[in-house]
Amino acid sequence: MSKTRDNLIEVARQLFAKSGVDNTTMNDIAQASKKGRRTLYTYFKNKKGVYHAVIASELDKLYIALQSVVDRDLSADEKLLLFINVRFEILKEVVFRNGTLRGNFFRDIWRVENVRKDFDLLEIEFIKNILDDGVDEDLFAIPNSEVTAEILHHAFKGLEVPYIRGIMSGFWTLRDGKIEDVIHLLFNGIKKNK
Repeated sequence: MSKTRDNLIEVARQLFAKSGVDNTTMNDIAQASKKGRRTLYTYFKNKKGVYHAVIASELDKLYIALQSVVDRDLSADEKLLLFINVRFEILKEVVFRNGTLRGNFFRDIWRVENVRKDFDLLEIEFIKNILDDGVDEDLFAIPNSEVTAEILHHAFKGLEVPYIRGIMSGFWTLRDGKIEDVIHLLFNGIKKNK
């Protein structure tokens, strides 16, 4: 990717975070980036394309953080715990960094979902690899790691909106026990051990 395109994406992200996507024009982005409209249109057809690139850029940050977890030399259970914590910590950072843009996240969830498709597949693969390592290490008893990875991915994803809303209201943080409850459920289930 070119530095110019990266700069345009970052400028757009900042403008979207400050003013919202609807209140930001292509001209605003061109002026704030100190590039002409022609340069902006060289990289993006329209504001929808810029918005798509901003979301993809934020997902890239999450991907890099999760990849670093997967690459660590840890047991599978420790790696999965770290994966969960890092995933939600990065999500929190994205929410705080993007101000008004988070409003668009809630209104345009389907557009965000469309951008996320490739990322979701990568995340499922990360989780599957951790689960497979856990089976190999005799830590996890999983009949089908691919299905389990997909279920976990959807469970984590399903917690995102309540988590984001909880962060914004001060109701939910990583340190208040709710993530630990999720982890307890993941590792211990709901059935009482005899």
